[in-house]
Amino acid sequence: MAGATQRSEAATGLALVAPPLVYAVALLAVPMAVIVLFSFWTQDYLDLDTTLTLDNYREAWTDPIYRELMARSVYISGVVTLITVVLAFPVAYYISFHVAPERKALWIFLVTIPFWTSYLVRIFLWKVILGFNGVLNTSLIGIGLIDAPLTVILYNLNAVVIALAHAFAPFAILPIFVALERIDRSLLEAARDLGETARSAFVRVTLPLAMPGVVAASLIVFIPTIGDYITPRLVGGPGGLMIANMIQTQFLRLNNAPMGATLAVLAMLIVSGIALLFVLANRRFLKRRG
Repeated sequence: MAGATQRSEAATGLALVAPPLVYAVALLAVPMAVIVLFSFWTQDYLDLDTTLTLDNYREAWTDPIYRELMARSVYISGVVTLITVVLAFPVAYYISFHVAPERKALWIFLVTIPFWTSYLVRIFLWKVILGFNGVLNTSLIGIGLIDAPLTVILYNLNAVVIALAHAFAPFAILPIFVALERIDRSLLEAARDLGETARSAFVRVTLPLAMPGVVAASLIVFIPTIGDYITPRLVGGPGGLMIANMIQTQFLRLNNAPMGATLAVLAMLIVSGIALLFVLANRRFLKRRG
């Protein structure tokens, strides 16, 4: 009887899991496999050669343009992740520890307000703010801090970092807030009773316990930003383009899907490697703290 019950529960669980599994395989795994397969082919405009080769990978690693775009993408994503998480932590900490429980939902609601507008609209607004005659330059000239408009805040790497950091700020605040909310406050009280100062209690208790949220926030920001192509295209200029812009160019303008697929595969491998190293470094940090 028990065996029949277990089989029935297993069948029910399989029935529940099957639809999302089929969905994931059909819309994620299959396209991913096609992209990987394409990366081993070659194409000369309309002629697609399905002979398996590593020529695309050799070209991607040896061409300085591809290497520069890949390195710039990793750098921009890393800087955006660092800035976003560092600025998001105090916000999440304040909401978790200093806002009354009945008002926390309102604060989280306010954090999500940027999602009310289209991503494209927000990027175009940054063009208005950072432009040569934009809001920022006009304000700085008006109060006498500068004599001529700044040219280093738009159509370059700096503009991409600013726009991406603003766009992904809520994605960093929310997971850190959740991690902070899960911390047992009695642990902090015990640390204070044992002679810890507020600062040492934060470093030795709060921060290690909040690290899962910090790691989640870092990955949530880093992974999508390295594949962003809209922001670099609109506010980056030639010096702010990223690898995703080259992938788009290979697929849609140069009609070279195999090279575009190769760059996409390499970007995914690099992101996966960096994310894995980050997670392992976090584990070592927590072990030392423990």
